[in-house]
Amino acid sequence: MTRQVFIGCAGWSVASGRAGFGAGASVLERYATRFTAVEINSSFYRPHRPATYARWAASTPPGFRFSVKVPKAITHTAKLRDVQFPLAEFIEQVSHLGGKLGPLLVQLPPSLRFDPALAGEFFAHLRQLTPANIVCEPRHATWFTPEADALLDTHRVAQVAADPAIVPQAARPGGSMDTVYYRWHGSPRRYYSAYTPDALQGLAQEIQAFEGDVWVIFDNTAGGEAVGNGLELKLK
Repeated sequence: MTRQVFIGCAGWSVASGRAGFGAGASVLERYATRFTAVEINSSFYRPHRPATYARWAASTPPGFRFSVKVPKAITHTAKLRDVQFPLAEFIEQVSHLGGKLGPLLVQLPPSLRFDPALAGEFFAHLRQLTPANIVCEPRHATWFTPEADALLDTHRVAQVAADPAIVPQAARPGGSMDTVYYRWHGSPRRYYSAYTPDALQGLAQEIQAFEGDVWVIFDNTAGGEAVGNGLELKLK
């Protein structure tokens, strides 16, 4: 299959009231005139009905993809323990995106240390529930070791390449390389700062080294910089 690069933002509300997007009956439809992917972050805070996911899928063009953030009730409240039921419920909901479902994003709380038994049990169960790509954004330094990298690879889970990075290894993709997933949050001011043309050029060159699908999600949405950065990267 042909390698694909998906570039988008964390949420489609960035298209609301902004010039430069095409026409559409909803903000999502307008967003999808310029980007091929989006990361659904609202799923982190609250569940969405299957019909809602189906409507989002139907309102976007062929080739558009959604990544979906796993609920914080699973990752932050339960900290991956005893989450079989809420995981199954979540997977059922997002399955209604159909062929437009991209990766599932497991963002971990900064306090969650690497526990091989816990992580292995969680990702093994999640992998049994879905064939979707899974990406993980650890935020504790103990996750950036050969042991943790091997565990993620075993369960076909990609480690997110994040910016800013808590340790140097966090800036580079890890785990399974079936899918490469960048989350750029804005630097130096997280969620606000725009990236420079040089930084985007460096990212564009880095992406070329990977054979599988690559996702780049800009999370510097608080001041609207994600849109400009995403569109500029598309031109590189």
